[in-house]
Amino acid sequence: MTNPEISVTEDPHAALAALNARLDELVEAAGVDGWNTDTPAAGWDVGMQIAHLAWTDEVSVTAIRDADAFRSVVEKAEADPTGFVDVGAAEIAATGRDEVLARWRRARGELADALETADPGEKIPWFGPPMRPKSMTTARIMETWAHGVDVADALGVPVDSDPAFVGALPHVARLGWKTRAFAYMMNGLEAPASEVYVALTQADGAVVEFGPADAEQRVTGPILDFCLLVTQRVHREDTALEAVGADAEKWLRIAQAFAGLPGGGREKGERA
Repeated sequence: MTNPEISVTEDPHAALAALNARLDELVEAAGVDGWNTDTPAAGWDVGMQIAHLAWTDEVSVTAIRDADAFRSVVEKAEADPTGFVDVGAAEIAATGRDEVLARWRRARGELADALETADPGEKIPWFGPPMRPKSMTTARIMETWAHGVDVADALGVPVDSDPAFVGALPHVARLGWKTRAFAYMMNGLEAPASEVYVALTQADGAVVEFGPADAEQRVTGPILDFCLLVTQRVHREDTALEAVGADAEKWLRIAQAFAGLPGGGREKGERA
């Protein structure tokens, strides 16, 4: 049952708090048995997903509060770009369910405080482009939502009507749109000069729009499908998204809202 205090909100800080609280509810309700349930991410069970969020929340706090310490983290990541993050998450996961949950709860609380008290005009270093606090909050919504979807899928909990997950969608979608050029760069491609108009329909019929309405390149469809796609939780062919123009279609094939190397995505039919 969804916590009645969790409500859909446009405030990114409140949206992140609501999403974390809801995910915590799901994991707590799943108990010890659910902790080891495999998620759609190959090799990752529920515990590993939460350990990953704990790790990234801790590193986010470091990025905000200690730039020198974060620079050291980046150097280690550059030395092992394909395994560094997973190793860090695995080390936390190995400490056991109770410790992982305590560490995640502590880290996300510290991060919430750090984000809300950070200078709104100061850019925070990250593995991708540096971000202002509001953008980092949105990035944490995106990552928490994506891994939360993996956990919910593993536990058989639908997210399409869950208030906390639904409330996060506009934030995830906005980041997915803003990172279009970044997705090309991470795939070793030059981003086209064309602009894209994106119109995404929410469950209540409202439409979230990004980009110039008169752009020839266009993407339309369900906001949930778009968010699943830019977080690589669904194959392009398993979405109801419609693309007009070759540039729009190419983008949807490589879209990624997350920092780091392009992921492998999901196989066609995996989330039909």
